[in-house]
Amino acid sequence: MEKHLEMELDRLRQQLLRMASHAENAVSLALQALMHRDHDLALQVRDNDRIIDQFEVEIDNEVIRLLTKAPLATDLRMVTVAMKISQNFERIGDEASKIAKRARDLSLEPPLKLHLDVPRLSSLAQDMLKAALDAFTHRDPAAARAIIPRDREVNAVNHEIHAALVQHMIASPDNISRCLHWLVVAKSLERIADHATNVAEYVIYFCEARDVRLTSRSVQPGQWEPQPAMATR
Repeated sequence: MEKHLEMELDRLRQQLLRMASHAENAVSLALQALMHRDHDLALQVRDNDRIIDQFEVEIDNEVIRLLTKAPLATDLRMVTVAMKISQNFERIGDEASKIAKRARDLSLEPPLKLHLDVPRLSSLAQDMLKAALDAFTHRDPAAARAIIPRDREVNAVNHEIHAALVQHMIASPDNISRCLHWLVVAKSLERIADHATNVAEYVIYFCEARDVRLTSRSVQPGQWEPQPAMATR
């Protein structure tokens, strides 16, 4: 019975990793469409979002089925964390679709002649997402914990881009439409980093039975204070 449950949990992990791969690829393709002004690629990203949505439905159904088997504490954390993480992957897919939509719209207009550090923001968000997936794959809470403070840098870069775009809209009202598209792109990248941080926090919970969501983002790097371990059986 225990061996059968372990096989089912492994299938759940593999399904979650496949979903993660689709979400990560959606972000990459959306950013390629944005930077290369590729209208067709942007449309492809939006069409592929349905695959990610279907993964979430299937994982939710599998989680509900596994919960009826009353797994022990460690397995129970795996099951509940799988549902939480899949929700974040689905939302990452949604943000990739938003970027793709803006890429499509921007490809139909002249380029905005304004330096924006979007490549840096996109690199930070993608690196955090990859690191979060690696931490989950390898069940590495230390690696997951290292991701969390990086969200501050993402927020700072997003703030810089936002300020530059607002100033440009004031100075050049004719460019407001294109600036608004870029504002949405920057915000979506910031949200992708947020979801990567959420995944990292769930990895810590899964590995250590510690819920760090209320403390991990309010302390400085190196000052992380864990919550007391949850009861196990």
